[in-house]
Amino acid sequence: MKKWLVLLFTAFVAIMLAACTANDDAGKDTTEKDPAGGEETAAEKVLYLNNGSEPTTFDPSVGFDAVSWNALNNLMEGLTRLGEDDLPHEATAETIDVSEDGLTYTFTIREDAKWSNGDPVTAGDFVYGWTRMLDPNTASPAAFLGYFIEGAEAFNTGEGTAEDVAIKAVDEKTFEVKLTAPTDAFLNIITNPSFFPVNEKVATENDKWFADAESFVGNGPFKLASWEHDAKMVFEKNENYWDAETVKLDKVEWAMVNDSNTEYQMYESNELDVSAVPAELAEELMTSDEVTNEDQAGTYFYRFNTTMEPFTNEKVRKAFAMAVNQQEIVEFVTKNGEKPAHGFVSYGFTGPSGGDFREEVGDLVMTNAEEAKKLLEEGMKEEGWSTLPEVTLTYSTSDTHQKIAEALQAQFKDALGVDTKLQNVEASVFASEQKELKYQLSRSSFLHDYADPVNAIESFITGSSMNRTGWSNEEFDKLIADAKQETDAEARWEMLKQAEQILFEEAPIFPIHFYNQVSLEKPSVSGIVRHPVGYLELKWADKNE
Repeated sequence: MKKWLVLLFTAFVAIMLAACTANDDAGKDTTEKDPAGGEETAAEKVLYLNNGSEPTTFDPSVGFDAVSWNALNNLMEGLTRLGEDDLPHEATAETIDVSEDGLTYTFTIREDAKWSNGDPVTAGDFVYGWTRMLDPNTASPAAFLGYFIEGAEAFNTGEGTAEDVAIKAVDEKTFEVKLTAPTDAFLNIITNPSFFPVNEKVATENDKWFADAESFVGNGPFKLASWEHDAKMVFEKNENYWDAETVKLDKVEWAMVNDSNTEYQMYESNELDVSAVPAELAEELMTSDEVTNEDQAGTYFYRFNTTMEPFTNEKVRKAFAMAVNQQEIVEFVTKNGEKPAHGFVSYGFTGPSGGDFREEVGDLVMTNAEEAKKLLEEGMKEEGWSTLPEVTLTYSTSDTHQKIAEALQAQFKDALGVDTKLQNVEASVFASEQKELKYQLSRSSFLHDYADPVNAIESFITGSSMNRTGWSNEEFDKLIADAKQETDAEARWEMLKQAEQILFEEAPIFPIHFYNQVSLEKPSVSGIVRHPVGYLELKWADKNE
């Protein structure tokens, strides 16, 4: 891969996830008597974490969100896996061969790669999993990630067949992929859970194999021992994992608590080993020796529904966007050291000339109450509205989301004189209804799937399952399509910069802040890896008294 891309962030997301319904010994290791000899032996190493809420699904083709894939990433594994250095390394694939033209990748799967039920992992399992992810009937929100594969986009959009997708099992342990163009980020992209294999034998016998612990089969460092839906998950070390010797933890117990204050209280009472930092305690806790603060490539933002009044009008959208004061929100509401966002692509992506994408594009939306008021009046006049249609701001259940929503409500009132209603929706319902364009104005977040600005910007192409705004722009779509085929790095970079500028000129979204990963972590815990672009890693985690 090119040097500039290798130096990029490779991974993503999610602070402190995981945790179980805790017990009195949580957060610390204990010892117990050996019943045979009376000597003290080390107790099980159990890590207590909080997942925040119930995973959307453990179907790797569909669970395209942090509450699913941070856990799923530790239950399963693709051909490559992000290492402790945040770069992709051979995982289920022992060797990777690339053709001279950079279009054909041949993966040799490890002989000792097994599923948690003891079945061998085969090339056919990858063909099955990838094909299912691209199948339009699956409706995978991650399918667009596979469009660099020859025939994948046509199949996913209903214009081609599964047989046209250029992936095949050469033999039981050899998997071949052909791309439409050389793609430097390819080995990074396929670390995403959407590219995990699926045990074809298990899945064909039970199409809901991923729904419960009793039927779940994975190939990662841990196996799903139990799953009390909406309450608790327990992972155990997977003895069939090809690299089981590296895994130090015996168990991981995950709670599902969506309130940061409750989470922190559980951490303080040793029921959790990791916790978020509640906003109201941030100033007090940020200097603690137990705090870790790491970069994360992603953006917290809001989507306008451009098909629903009043946000059918571009000037009205811009007025609301310019009424937002991002600096006040990160300083007085979230208080976790985030950077205010004035564009969509976060910092940390280095271009061919060595410059940072965010810095080169600059600020695309800034707070300007006077201009916002003027644009609102102009937009209302264009539409013939004497009174602005009622606006409802919708967010998914979380105390942090609620606080940001309340701050926006106050800012819209102060800058625009507009009263907005707030609507709280459970996360399990929120995602599907947002996709169906049922909300006027709704919160959202984007965490990079791989280390390239295009991964963020392409979310808003026409028809993308990630768009969720109703917005469409032909020039924008063409810039993204051309950039994905462009082999000249400088020209490609310029196309992406132009595309982001168009996105903000028409304002189907407005940003709040770029993500970071701030968490409290017990001194006994080590080795948890939080990739800037990627997922929570427990493969190297340890816990010692």
